[in-house]
Amino acid sequence: MAVSRAPKAAAAPRPQASLKAQTPFWRGKTLEELSAAEWESLCDGCGRCCLLKLEDEDTGEIHHTDIGCTLLDAGTCRCRDYEQRQRRVADCVRLTPETVRALTWLPPTCGYRLVRDGRDLPWWHPLVSGTRRTVHEAGISVSGRVSGHEEEFTTDELPDRIVAWPAEDPEG
Repeated sequence: MAVSRAPKAAAAPRPQASLKAQTPFWRGKTLEELSAAEWESLCDGCGRCCLLKLEDEDTGEIHHTDIGCTLLDAGTCRCRDYEQRQRRVADCVRLTPETVRALTWLPPTCGYRLVRDGRDLPWWHPLVSGTRRTVHEAGISVSGRVSGHEEEFTTDELPDRIVAWPAEDPEG
């Protein structure tokens, strides 16, 4: 007597992951749609926005300096009192979707600016690389480039501290 086997059941098709689930949040959301945690993670920790900027009164042109805010930890490129920064530093700018859309001086490497402009995050961004080290390894951060904190310089010395690199994208 021949034994017949039941035909193998066809493997159930694997549910395809939704495209939205595969898309990193910074590619699939506007600045306004980001959660608080997503918003904070867009900061790559470069410290460029924490450098003093001078505005030409005649032209409105912004010039970056190599002088750090009084709260900038030049070694880690992070704020030494992030939670209280606006109380301690009167002109500290709080980044919001509105301010990010209005500011012209954000570094071209800034994650907020990149998302604002519909561009992707670069390989060295911690959200892409998985580590905060790459922002330093890629030469994006202010590490080793800060000449001092604002209280160490007189107003007359500030124009001598103007540098171009904070406004440049080293990757072009």
